[in-house]
Amino acid sequence: MFAIAEKVTIAQQLIIAFQKIVGEQFVFTDEESLINYSHDETETLSFLPSIVIKPRTAEEISSILTICNNERIPVTPRGAGTGLSGGALPHLGGVLLSTERMNSILEIDERNLQVITEPGVITEVLQDAVKAKRLFYPPDPSSRGSCFIGGNIAENSGGPKAVKYGVVKDYVLNLEVVLPTGEIIWTGANVLKNSTGYNLTQLIVGSEGTLGIVTKIVLKLIPLPKYDLLILVPFQSLEKAGEAVSAIFRAGFVPSALELVEIDALKIVSKMVDSYAVPIHDDIAAHLIIEVDGNNQEILMQEMEAISELLVEYDAGEIFFADDAQQKNELWKLRRRVAEAVKMAGYLIEEDTVVPRAELPALIKGVKELGVKNNFHAVCYGHAGDGNLHIRIKKEGVKDSMTDKGMIENLRELFKLVKKLGGTISGEHGIGLVQKEYMDIVFSEQHISLMKQIKKAFDPNNILNAGKIFN
Repeated sequence: MFAIAEKVTIAQQLIIAFQKIVGEQFVFTDEESLINYSHDETETLSFLPSIVIKPRTAEEISSILTICNNERIPVTPRGAGTGLSGGALPHLGGVLLSTERMNSILEIDERNLQVITEPGVITEVLQDAVKAKRLFYPPDPSSRGSCFIGGNIAENSGGPKAVKYGVVKDYVLNLEVVLPTGEIIWTGANVLKNSTGYNLTQLIVGSEGTLGIVTKIVLKLIPLPKYDLLILVPFQSLEKAGEAVSAIFRAGFVPSALELVEIDALKIVSKMVDSYAVPIHDDIAAHLIIEVDGNNQEILMQEMEAISELLVEYDAGEIFFADDAQQKNELWKLRRRVAEAVKMAGYLIEEDTVVPRAELPALIKGVKELGVKNNFHAVCYGHAGDGNLHIRIKKEGVKDSMTDKGMIENLRELFKLVKKLGGTISGEHGIGLVQKEYMDIVFSEQHISLMKQIKKAFDPNNILNAGKIFN
């Protein structure tokens, strides 16, 4: 569906002004371009912008935002378009501002273990560049082969490695940001400790492009671990798999990744990529993918053996040990492509819940009970090690979560369960457009009022990604 909430017409003289700023070849008003930038990976939602602009520098973005602020034109910042909460959807029309041309890694500082990058660099490209120097940038969302580092900043992305190494916010030291009013600022300093005033850097991280547009990023790096080991563990019960997750940490182990994939999701993705890396049996309900890493292979082997022995207590089946890089890559390929596969299979609605990891079995059980009660089918997968469960929902006749009254009621039930279990409604995908109606479940009016005041301080005319996170 293509729609514009409120038609915004860009006057010809403003189009000419934008062309003078970035060059005629980087301003688009043709139908094909508008359609290409009208959607991301969020369900089936699509909204046409009035114009697409592709700047190259912070100064160009500053000039564009100054015009838009003066003319009260909505601006939607966009990275690679891999988002799942509608953060890059131009639902108000106006300017779609793409950062795809800002794609340079500016400096890898080996002395200080830092990298300075522009926002349009693909996450995996950045990881590979620092890896070549035996350095490590751990955050690795499933879309790392296509998503931009700037989008990761906007959503505070995580990924499988977050369980041991943390999420994006744990690696951001400093940001160059263009404010909605056109000013260019640095939010902090290129240092590991900073107690100088309010932490604007961490305020920008996870703000979903509503407070400013990030144009340069300074990231902390760590030394690259020399070794990693990987096992695949089947379970006959989803709840037992969830219980095993908490037990691993209580026993004193901290895996570098601990992922859960329900059998229905595994069947779908295995068929899509034509892979037989994981044996599929009808009596298996879920698999855990467990990885450990470090610099001493003998210690890692001992750790993995101890974890394997522990899992027997939770009715684990025969454990598969990935012997070489090819087997590891095959398993990770299956895990990383689950979201794509299940969406293609009709599971259009994805929720990104997170609970304390010990509550994971209760969340899984609750999801299945809600599915039976409300006549929808759900598959579960995600970062079990930190309690972050991705829930993909398919319900006959429902194509999105914003226009179906029944699905809205179903999701409110789900999110109330998550809140009851001590969790929240998004772990790494953000609130964006599709979850803002549920913010009252996890935040009081005072909470939301404070957020709105922060938004107004940064963006007094409400032009930048307006209508995201809250109305």
